[in-house]
Amino acid sequence: MNRNTYLLVFAALIVGIGLNSFFIVNEKENAIVFQFGEAVRTDIPVGFHFKLPIIQEVKKYDARIQTLDEEADRILTVESKYLLVDSFIKYRVIDVLTFYKANNGSFNSLNSLLGQRSEFVLKNNFGKRTVKEVVSGERDELMKIMLNSLNDSVSDLGIEIIDFRVKRIDLPSNLSNSVYERMRTERNRLAEELRSEGKEISREIRAIADKDKVVILAEAYKKAELLRGEGDAEAARIYAEGFSQDPEFYEFTRSLRAYVETFQNKSDMMLIDANSDFLKYLNQKKISD
Repeated sequence: MNRNTYLLVFAALIVGIGLNSFFIVNEKENAIVFQFGEAVRTDIPVGFHFKLPIIQEVKKYDARIQTLDEEADRILTVESKYLLVDSFIKYRVIDVLTFYKANNGSFNSLNSLLGQRSEFVLKNNFGKRTVKEVVSGERDELMKIMLNSLNDSVSDLGIEIIDFRVKRIDLPSNLSNSVYERMRTERNRLAEELRSEGKEISREIRAIADKDKVVILAEAYKKAELLRGEGDAEAARIYAEGFSQDPEFYEFTRSLRAYVETFQNKSDMMLIDANSDFLKYLNQKKISD
């Protein structure tokens, strides 16, 4: 090999050593500097950094929020009823060295451990509660308790649990039909009770209404008869007063009214003595005032 070749090789080594002497950490990463397989630097901020070439090695890990969404767990409640609980976890690495020592820097290994511990937290909390409590009554409070409990259980993994939520709660398929049938039976029973109560109340209201109707009609009839009697008495008084003032005129008007009522149609006929008092005003040639 000539001198130029040696110079090129030497220059390449210098460039390689130079490139191996620095590294960059961005805001999405955590980094650890190892020397002969042992961690020597862990609290490395974002930016440009130097290291010993060849001797030291840098490993980087994702510092962003991670999501663990596994298959639904079969959880037993205090009522000895199984539920299929589908949950998810959001977490991030806050201590990269503890994270590395706990599972050798593997997120797959971390997710496996986290899944086991979250299942334990679910079983521990659901096992103290009824189906109604975990579905509606204490759900928000239950989520807070489980989040705090899971955070306490993962302190040795170098991570922080950001959120721990139950997405869905289902009954196993072999229990769904029996539960739905029981719910349907209970609702039908309650509906029948309400219908019976409604019918009883309806009968009572109808009986009261019928009674009030009879009383109101009786009062109305009584008042009508009183008014009719008063009207008849007033009419008789007026007739009597008018008759006393001019008996002849009163008798004349009564005869005219009788004629009108008797001969309303052209076909009406009456057989009567011509000298009858009924026709006396028709028989007169002149009616005096």
